[in-house]
Amino acid sequence: MSFESTFAPTPDVKFSSLSESLERNTSTAPDNSHLRAGIIIATVYALIIIVGLIGNVTLIRTFYIVKSMRNVPNLFMSSLALGDLLLLVTCAPVDASKFLTDEWLFGRVGCKLIPFIQLTSVGVSVFTLTALAADRYKAIVKPMDIQASNATLKVCLRAASIWLLSMVLAIPEAVFSDLHTFYIPKTNETFSACAPYPHAGELHPKIHSMSSFLILYVIPLLIISVYYIFIARSLIQSASNMPVEGNEHIRRQIGSRMRLAKTVLVFVGLFAISWLPNHVIYLYRSYHYTEVDTSMAHFISSVCARILAFTNSCVNPFALYLLSKSFRKQFNKQLCCCCPSISTHSQSTTRNNTRLSLLKSTQNHSVASFSLVNGNAVCH
Repeated sequence: MSFESTFAPTPDVKFSSLSESLERNTSTAPDNSHLRAGIIIATVYALIIIVGLIGNVTLIRTFYIVKSMRNVPNLFMSSLALGDLLLLVTCAPVDASKFLTDEWLFGRVGCKLIPFIQLTSVGVSVFTLTALAADRYKAIVKPMDIQASNATLKVCLRAASIWLLSMVLAIPEAVFSDLHTFYIPKTNETFSACAPYPHAGELHPKIHSMSSFLILYVIPLLIISVYYIFIARSLIQSASNMPVEGNEHIRRQIGSRMRLAKTVLVFVGLFAISWLPNHVIYLYRSYHYTEVDTSMAHFISSVCARILAFTNSCVNPFALYLLSKSFRKQFNKQLCCCCPSISTHSQSTTRNNTRLSLLKSTQNHSVASFSLVNGNAVCH
């Protein structure tokens, strides 16, 4: 799943070529329409990057600073947020630049590095979600398993192994990605683009797209589905076997586990929805690789699918914000720490109000004491 083949309009057509095709079909279109469209799309990318940076950085900061939130699921969520940050600060700006210029600006080294980073980030996301589902299965279906004293260390090692596996799977992308020359028969144009294989031949694109679809989407989601089938069955059995006036502590514990399981399920659903259009378009493109699709419908669907995929890297913190009251409270505190002037003003106002209350209380106490000393029975 290379940068060009997965995120660019197509590996074999330029953004300006698509705009020129549109201008030929609509005579009223201005000459600089593709530039305006590029600026609009790049602005959307910028908003996604900013929102994603704020959300994921605050999430990682919250879980790092608040000791009570350093549990197994939150450590995995921190790893997930780190992978999203990597995608947002590297691949998203590079992808946005494709709509502002027709040239590949990052050289041969960038052509190998960017696809490697992107594939690593996608692997970290889907494999971490699988690990989270496995953790929820263990917590709900096998709650009696004794937690080891070094559970945090084990989770960190598992997260590190996920990163290592993702990087290993991304190595072929770095090896085979290169600058290749492509030809557009309709416009009689040739241009260079970063792609994992040249334009000649149909077998490599099919193998590449299908293996990416299976390894990074279908198989992990099938494993997650199996875990959640067992989780749902266990929860149904627990609800039916629990007496009407059962232990309140057990009820709260089951409720807490169910809420966390729902949170992980929401994360998985967001990933599945966000990445499915991108995979579908890439499969279509790979199975029609020698036919350059310059239609505006294909271009718009590719842009929407790509933006939707990047959006997945910024929605998880805000989904967690809506689903978890404890995280929402800590998240707000961390955001307030980033606004020292507001925090200082609030603290100053609180201190002034406290001093004023104490002063009034002291004055009232003094007046009352003076009245009693003079034999006055009326309290002021």
